[in-house]
Amino acid sequence: MQRLVFWLAYPFLWLISILPFRLFYLFSDFVFVIVFYVARYRRKTVIENLQLVFPGKTRAELKKIRKDFFRHMVDMFLEMIKSLSISNEELKKRFKFKNVEEIQKIREMDKSILLACGHYASYEWMNALQLYGLDYKGFGVYKKVQNRYFDQLAKDIRGRYEGILIPTTKATKTITANERKGIRGVYAMIADQSPKISRARAWRDFMGITVPIFMGLEHLSRTLDMVVVYLHVEKIKRGYYVASFKTISYEPAKEPQYFITRSYFEHLENQIKQEPQYYLWTHKRWKHRNNPISENAVVIKD
Repeated sequence: MQRLVFWLAYPFLWLISILPFRLFYLFSDFVFVIVFYVARYRRKTVIENLQLVFPGKTRAELKKIRKDFFRHMVDMFLEMIKSLSISNEELKKRFKFKNVEEIQKIREMDKSILLACGHYASYEWMNALQLYGLDYKGFGVYKKVQNRYFDQLAKDIRGRYEGILIPTTKATKTITANERKGIRGVYAMIADQSPKISRARAWRDFMGITVPIFMGLEHLSRTLDMVVVYLHVEKIKRGYYVASFKTISYEPAKEPQYFITRSYFEHLENQIKQEPQYYLWTHKRWKHRNNPISENAVVIKD
């Protein structure tokens, strides 16, 4: 059944990917109408999340952010499909990196990079970094798709240009093994995921709400002496993004405890506050806010 669903869907996805950009974004406008007005996909979740983190904004302001967000979300999802056929030249034109010399500087230090990303702006076209000729292996940590055929498609799309995708369940083991073998790489990690409550070992305020957080950036960078860099992505206009590298620490083990975690969330929160429409509000990031914090958990204060 999984194979049948995939092969029925794949030709349609390919046709979408080869549309000229003008028609591609017209199609995105059509999908937005279906998602927002007809299916009303997670509209309630989005407005509840916005009300939580922006209590000072009016209902009208929140509804505008919600609508702008859904337009962006549909664009971003379809841009992932566009990756099936987009040319190298077009990708590099639409997703630019401003200060690649920072990555080269770290490469010359003979260190690997934990590239800390958020569910912000666009993370689907960041594999354009591989087009800059850097002497680094590119890795992406991702959540496995249940349908194995679509999972392979996600790997093919996100793993272009010899990039390698690592399931979240194998990330720590794989990164540790690579470091011990002297394999230097850039590991892109979306670090604002919500852990299962049974695995919540650390909590922190995120946009003013105390929630459980993952500590992978903190643990891996300190243990393996990996440089932590925040990927600051801005949406310039529809279909165009600019990314810059903001180094959090070259030597994480020498930083104060939880400095890496605090810095990451501060970078992400600042972006969300400036242009909230580009954050992934459909994600139930604050769903555990009312759960009791276990006695063994760490609460990270600012």
